[in-house]
Amino acid sequence: MTYTVHPTAIIDEGAQIGDGSRIWHWVHVCGGARIGAGCSLGQGVFVGNDVVIGDRVKIQNNVSVYDAVTIEDEVFCGPSMVFTNVYNPRSAIERKAEYRPTLIRKGATLGANCTIVCGVTVGRSAFVGAGAVVNKDVPDHALMVGVPARLVGWMCECGEQLKGAGDIVCDHCHRAYEVSADAVTPSAKA
Repeated sequence: MTYTVHPTAIIDEGAQIGDGSRIWHWVHVCGGARIGAGCSLGQGVFVGNDVVIGDRVKIQNNVSVYDAVTIEDEVFCGPSMVFTNVYNPRSAIERKAEYRPTLIRKGATLGANCTIVCGVTVGRSAFVGAGAVVNKDVPDHALMVGVPARLVGWMCECGEQLKGAGDIVCDHCHRAYEVSADAVTPSAKA
């Protein structure tokens, strides 16, 4: 075994877990799950069968990653944040054939207690604030807050908010971007 598992965790047969990953107290990973290298799954995490998690992903305590969720590399899932997979659930009606796929792109941050409604894509290096409810696609580098989540700014790949418009250089890491009202693209200028 090339990963670390706490004795209270349950890893079902068939689960694929990458080198150097750490699985903490009371985690359950279902048999069809694929988890990359260098990941950390905090206390009380659940990972469904039809889930793909990339490399260096951090999933904090009490997060359930349900079927039809794909998380790319270097995503941060804050404590008690929520994924869904059925848009209109009812206890008496089985809707497993209606799961809507959710994609969290590389480097995104999902803040504590936020909710990601199924069927959306959260863009690369986007930042969803604590408690926000995301019910539509999120652009790359977007800063989203509120219920429902709304765009209030743009974020650098390093996690700092970008200020202004046009050619912008991050004050923290000095990455360069072209910032407009509706998009951010990395730039070679610095």
